[in-house]
Amino acid sequence: MITKLDQIVEKVKGAPIKRLAVAVAEDPHTIEAVGRAVREKLVKAVLTGDEKAIKKVAAEAKVDTSLFEIVHEPDKVKALSLAIDHVRSGQADFLMKGLLDSSVYIRGIIDKEKGLLKPGKLLSHVTVIQVPAWKKLIICGDVAVIPAPDLEAKIAILNYCIDVAHKLGIEKPKAVLLSAVEKVNPKMPSTTEAAIISKMAERGQIKGAIVDGPLALDVAFSEESARIKGLQSPVAGDADILVFPSIEAGNIFFKASTYLAKGELAAVVTGAQCPCVLTSRGDSEDNKFYSIALASLLT
Repeated sequence: MITKLDQIVEKVKGAPIKRLAVAVAEDPHTIEAVGRAVREKLVKAVLTGDEKAIKKVAAEAKVDTSLFEIVHEPDKVKALSLAIDHVRSGQADFLMKGLLDSSVYIRGIIDKEKGLLKPGKLLSHVTVIQVPAWKKLIICGDVAVIPAPDLEAKIAILNYCIDVAHKLGIEKPKAVLLSAVEKVNPKMPSTTEAAIISKMAERGQIKGAIVDGPLALDVAFSEESARIKGLQSPVAGDADILVFPSIEAGNIFFKASTYLAKGELAAVVTGAQCPCVLTSRGDSEDNKFYSIALASLLT
């Protein structure tokens, strides 16, 4: 079972090298992360964007541009389309966002004619977080794509997280459907939806994980909290997966984990024909590098 982000990298190093297409690769952390991934033989990479800007940023970051193929296209939307075309045509195995608004990146992926979204699939974001205070990786959804997931969307988010957990070698991940309280309250839709999903899992409609909810965050990570509250839960104090009630809750947890708890992460968009790396433009080189490794593992 993989419990650290570095272990994802080591596992990918033992697999065939994947091909990565990077859209608008004009920011230093993206260039540094992709350069590192190429040097460590995780991927081969093609970068789309303004060639002059790419080379300037690479020179400032001391990254050798001979490591990449560069496709010159100064228009950001067209550069994204070119990167997506590389995946659609089979020239690349997965996609990565560079210096581009996330909303533009998502629109390109879900474009019905030229995008990557599979028919009938929902696009979602899965983040794998490593924090010093926790014994293993935390698999989270959705912190970046679905603003207000309904019951159907939460089921899809949960299933995507379970798939990622299995790829990390977690045979039966423990999944928590989060809310502010543990009691079902019709005035709090997140509690009723969590209870429905938990019952679905209990009856075998959701497979591959132990699922419980609604639960508050403290119960997910502390058996003592569960005991004090008088709760009996098969996931208490041992969470692998967190499904958030809203994008606000997820995004706050994600940023608190990285900025306050010294966490590191890997993040991808799931539901498309390939994993699509989606990190914040301000994310570190390490986070972008780990995201490349995770996407390669999932490809």
